[in-house]
Amino acid sequence: MATPHLRNQLHLHGAQITSSCLGRGLVPLLLLLLLAGPALAQRKRSDAIDRSRKGRIKGITVDNLSNYNDRFFRPGIYIAPNFSRFFLEQSAAYFQAAQNGKGIAANSIISPGFAVGFIGDIRLGAPSTPFHLRFAPGLNFLTRRVEFTSAGAGQPDTIRNQEVGTTQLELPLLLKYQSNRRRNTRFYMVGGIKPSIAVTQRQSTPAISQLTVARNDVLLEYGFGLDLFYPYFKFGPELRFSHGLRNILAPRDNQYSNSLQSLRTNTVTLYLNIE
Repeated sequence: MATPHLRNQLHLHGAQITSSCLGRGLVPLLLLLLLAGPALAQRKRSDAIDRSRKGRIKGITVDNLSNYNDRFFRPGIYIAPNFSRFFLEQSAAYFQAAQNGKGIAANSIISPGFAVGFIGDIRLGAPSTPFHLRFAPGLNFLTRRVEFTSAGAGQPDTIRNQEVGTTQLELPLLLKYQSNRRRNTRFYMVGGIKPSIAVTQRQSTPAISQLTVARNDVLLEYGFGLDLFYPYFKFGPELRFSHGLRNILAPRDNQYSNSLQSLRTNTVTLYLNIE
């Protein structure tokens, strides 16, 4: 039986020892990199200095209004273009007349409007709380239109547009939930109730107007927005949706009003908040 040389034995055992040591040494090294990776990445993300590939400083990000969360009350103003329409339901009288070929169909038309007002934002709790209460009274100049189409047996369709313009005093009370601040930006959501009172009501042609609406309304509001922090103020574009909870149709004894069962307000508004 051949006896292996000592150097061959040492060579074989040395390779096994080397591979075993490498395997045992790589495991702690990989674990160390996995644990240190997130910490290094977090440190890099929190660095406010932007550098080029050559290491030159391109800019430094500064936290604007760094003590903004410490304020208990925050006033502001807003301007708000919007689009509004009636959500309408036809009455049983319409369906009955339609069977005889004398029904008057109604179709709501989307119309633009504009609102301005003030903002009062109150923090509900400690500076770190995400909940705020917002009261934003203002005036909303609305114009809503309904297109009536009537047709008799063997006669062409007759189209009449009814326009209802109102100046509404709006008193929304909203709960705001905001995310954690990321440098100079922050997302938020709002929701609440908005009572609305008609200060003035105008009609394009009062002599032939066949449609009137109630002066008071209550709307459900919800939306989302983005807070952008600047050195001297906070700007917040916000998209909000409103749905009327009351039937604001004021019944009148004419065929146009009788063809409707209910009118409710739907509005989409872009709020431009400055605080």
